[in-house]
Amino acid sequence: MKKILIGILGFIFIFLFAGLGFSEPQGKIGYIDLSRSFDEYQKTKDFDKELEKKGDMKQEEREKLVQEVRKMREELELMNKSAREKKETDIESKIKSLQEFDQDAKVDLTKDRDNMVKDILKEMSDVIKEYGEKNGYSIIVNDRVLLYGDSGMDITNEIIKILNEKYNNKQ
Repeated sequence: MKKILIGILGFIFIFLFAGLGFSEPQGKIGYIDLSRSFDEYQKTKDFDKELEKKGDMKQEEREKLVQEVRKMREELELMNKSAREKKETDIESKIKSLQEFDQDAKVDLTKDRDNMVKDILKEMSDVIKEYGEKNGYSIIVNDRVLLYGDSGMDITNEIIKILNEKYNNKQ
């Protein structure tokens, strides 16, 4: 009796879901390599250069502070005991301000990078959505969740081209 019931349920299961695998999709499906699109977007490249310059400027400021600490330590050896104690306090204060500078610079650069990434990903999302609607796509997925996709479904190059054209037109 149990075998018959299991057989009937299996048959019903196969009958109900067999049609799903063979049904025609309602629209086109595409995928995109988001990381490549992000990296090849000219706005990303330009912002990375800008962020690098800002980082270099912070590094120069930091180097000046380090040189001041070194100079103060060299002066320390030539001083008498009472002047030396005051100088050590000044050095500790300078080291603390150097550490605060490092922390602030790191936070500022990270914040700038995060804002840039957020802005670019929003732009990319808008372009992908617009492209999908305009070209009759039902689904566009990130290639990271894709196990297999025919290369004809890859829209990465088209999206990169659109992003860069829009960016160059704004400049």
